This record gives sequence, C-alpha cells and structure tokens, in this order.
Amino acid sequence: MNLERQCATAAHWTEQQYRQAFQSESVERLVLVAEASPPEASDSDKPGDLVGFLVARHLAPEWELENIVVAPKARRKGLGMRLLDALLAAAQETHSDAVFLEVRESNAAARTLYEKAGFLQTGRRKSYYTSPVEDALQYRRTLG
Repeated sequence: MNLERQCATAAHWTEQQYRQAFQSESVERLVLVAEASPPEASDSDKPGDLVGFLVARHLAPEWELENIVVAPKARRKGLGMRLLDALLAAAQETHSDAVFLEVRESNAAARTLYEKAGFLQTGRRKSYYTSPVEDALQYRRTLG
C-alpha cells in the first residue's frame, strides 16, 4: 500500500480490498512483485526493495489487469512492460482469449504503455473514477 500511495494515478485500494483480493479462494489471481536490483536501485533503494507490482484476476477465458504500480523513481526503465509481459505470458499459458483493463483517461503514461504492449481501446465508462471524477478508458489485448 505504501508503494501504491506514492503513485497518484494508481488504483487506490483500501487495506480491506487487498485482504479480500488475496483471501478469496474462488478467484484465481496473479500477483507479480518487482524488487530493486543493483542496476535499477537508486541511491535510496537497496536491492530487494519493492519498486513495482501487478495484480490480475482470471475470469476464464480472460484475465483482468486490476492494478499495476511502478515506483516513481523506477519508471521509464522498462519495469512496467516487464510486468505486463509476464501477465501476458501467464494468460497464454492458461489458454486465455484476452486481457482487459480500465485506466483513467488522464493517465497518458499508462495508456502509452498499454498501447505499446498491443492493447486497443475498446470503450469508455463515464465518470467511473472518483477523486477526481473522471472517465475510465477500457482496453483489451486479444491473445492468439
């Protein structure tokens, strides 16, 4: 939660939402964690410090990317793409049809990342986000 709170555009979950996400036995989830390694570690990082994570759930035959966070100091080094690539590989291993997600319309960096990873915008949800109120853009990447 500390890492997520550093990122204004991340999906902000409550502690209870995180607990529920990981306690549900009826939902298959993938959680990927990225730790700082010597080449990526900044002056304030130590190898092993958390610098990113991804949470996705399997809704056969698809996966939903629920949250992805990269620490501000670790951005623009390919970490977000590596996390997405790992999700896409896991989705292919489960013979899934697609991965989908929603993102704040104003989150240009995330939208660029998703588009580079082959996601296409498929829809919009008006006023989906709060604090501030903002539309969500829906993206989908078909696997095959």
